[in-house]
Amino acid sequence: MNRPFNFSAGPAAIPEEVLQQAAAEMLDWHGCGMGVMEMSHRGKEFISIYETAEADVRELLAIPAHFKILFMQGGGIAENAIVPMNLSRAGVVDFVVTGSWSQKSFKEAAKYAQPHLAASGKDSGFTRPVAPKDWQLSSNPAYVHICSNETIDGVEFHELPDLRALGCDAPLVIDFSSHVASRPVDWSRVGLAFGGAQKNIGPAGLTIVVVREDLLGHALPITPSAFDFKTVADNHSMFNTPPTWGIYMAGLTFQWLKRQREGELTGIAAMEQRNIAKAQRFYDYVDGSQLYVNAIDPAWRSRMNIPFQLRDASRNEAFLAGAKAAGLLQLKGHKSVGGMRASLYNAMPMAGVQALIAFMPQGLGGNLYPEL
Repeated sequence: MNRPFNFSAGPAAIPEEVLQQAAAEMLDWHGCGMGVMEMSHRGKEFISIYETAEADVRELLAIPAHFKILFMQGGGIAENAIVPMNLSRAGVVDFVVTGSWSQKSFKEAAKYAQPHLAASGKDSGFTRPVAPKDWQLSSNPAYVHICSNETIDGVEFHELPDLRALGCDAPLVIDFSSHVASRPVDWSRVGLAFGGAQKNIGPAGLTIVVVREDLLGHALPITPSAFDFKTVADNHSMFNTPPTWGIYMAGLTFQWLKRQREGELTGIAAMEQRNIAKAQRFYDYVDGSQLYVNAIDPAWRSRMNIPFQLRDASRNEAFLAGAKAAGLLQLKGHKSVGGMRASLYNAMPMAGVQALIAFMPQGLGGNLYPEL
């Protein structure tokens, strides 16, 4: 029996091969007599898991040697506090608000820094961001924060802004929670990137932080030791007990990613091509439909999270019930925007997109749209 297609925005679908391997190793990892959740994080077994995961993600994302990779806890929401505690020096921090998550980041930073709103897409209903050339950056911000993919609103920066071209020498901080590992990252434009693992990498509970070495060592005195990036880096993410199961699952996912092929492309490059194809297929269908609409400016549409609405919103619940019965799960949009949302993360195959498109004109047993 085929598994249903899970369109959840997070915690999200994990590649089936990864789940099968984790299940096979649940009671006994590689003949050591214990499962990963039972291991000491300082034992040789887990250290080998950690070192392999770190090396694989560095290779996959082409992370330069002068960046540290930290495996932390707390998710993206905690990083909204942890980043300004480490990087702001209690000074001015610029924020570009493109949707719900960057709004949360802006609000949280006020507890530790002086946040400045450099740009906001609120006037457009977050259907398109303000172009970088129109940002009102501060004269000397500690850093500039963007959410490079808004999971709720469906807006994505397909190219990271070049702050130097804008006359700004500050490091760029990106929340890449919902597109990490779905496309390459131009690290020459980034000072720090953070993301929760529960969308493209593994289970909830693990957070990945990639930070340039020169940004370490400036934490505010109030920063808890376990959240001080330098302390975490100096201790190879082992200052406190890390999320061992999450690191293990992420490691399996990294290995799965390395095995992916798309023509002559491998790894992240292959995934990017798949993700472009999946998103384009779905957007083409919605744009050509008289039943559905997506309001996001096409130049800024997310490849990962696609919100869409029925033109007749009174049929939403019938649509969702019919979709569930058809094995198309967790399509309900976020409560703040309503409608529906299809999250097309790496683990979602093109077959899932095709199944959703095939269902959409039919609705609930053909009765959702009796006029067709």
